[in-house]
Amino acid sequence: MNKIYQVYQVSDSTGETLDRIFLAIKAQFSNFNYKTIHYSFTRTENQIDRIITKSKTEKNIIILYTIVNKNLAKYIIQETKKYNIPCFEVLGNLITDFSKLLKQEASHKPSGQHILDEDYYNRIEAVQFTMSHDDGKKISDLNNSDVILVGVSRTSKTPTSIYLANRGYKVANIPLISNKDIPTQLIESSKKTCVVGLVCDVARLFDVRRNRIHSMHEDRPSDYIDKKIILNELENSKKLFKKYNWPIIDVTRKSVEETAASIIKILDILNLK
Repeated sequence: MNKIYQVYQVSDSTGETLDRIFLAIKAQFSNFNYKTIHYSFTRTENQIDRIITKSKTEKNIIILYTIVNKNLAKYIIQETKKYNIPCFEVLGNLITDFSKLLKQEASHKPSGQHILDEDYYNRIEAVQFTMSHDDGKKISDLNNSDVILVGVSRTSKTPTSIYLANRGYKVANIPLISNKDIPTQLIESSKKTCVVGLVCDVARLFDVRRNRIHSMHEDRPSDYIDKKIILNELENSKKLFKKYNWPIIDVTRKSVEETAASIIKILDILNLK
């Protein structure tokens, strides 16, 4: 039986950065069994002491931490060494290297990435825009979008839009519906705004739609999960995308994050032209 590791994620802020880094790490190991324990807003030695005390009572402990306060970072290293607890700093060395490169001292303020600056409010605005333009709800101002996603039902338009919005992009998404023309506003907006077509493998789309109906108890027409009709929907969508020379992304084996990264790359290429 494989060990089950207790991964303590100790952060002086929300722990979001540390969590994402750990996701990238664990993805590299197929036989890594673990349980994560989060310790957010850890900013005192007393908090560190409680974590160490708890860790001494358990087996197979790994501590990952992001603490920008130098004294507190030294303290957690000192205390974990006493008890031979594996402990790894995630951001400290990188901050130090940047400090040397930029020839300036880092602020060492916890939650620095969550400051309420212009970028933050731009992301909030992007999320609000994206939610109001989900699933073709609003098409009168599509030209205000940074990108417009188009595709048949269940091709990850909404989750991809929301992910991009959290990165600061204003996104509209429009569903392609059989026997229904696409909005003229979309064609007009595509002359200035990037439109990306999303497609998927027939079998995969069939599974997603069928599972959606069963889990949500949706009342859908029978042709919604007819493989021949799904194939026809996808083929027609590809023809449409090619007609207007819109970039196409196959989302079959892509996570939302990977699809979003592909879209951002397309936007970067277009901005360089």
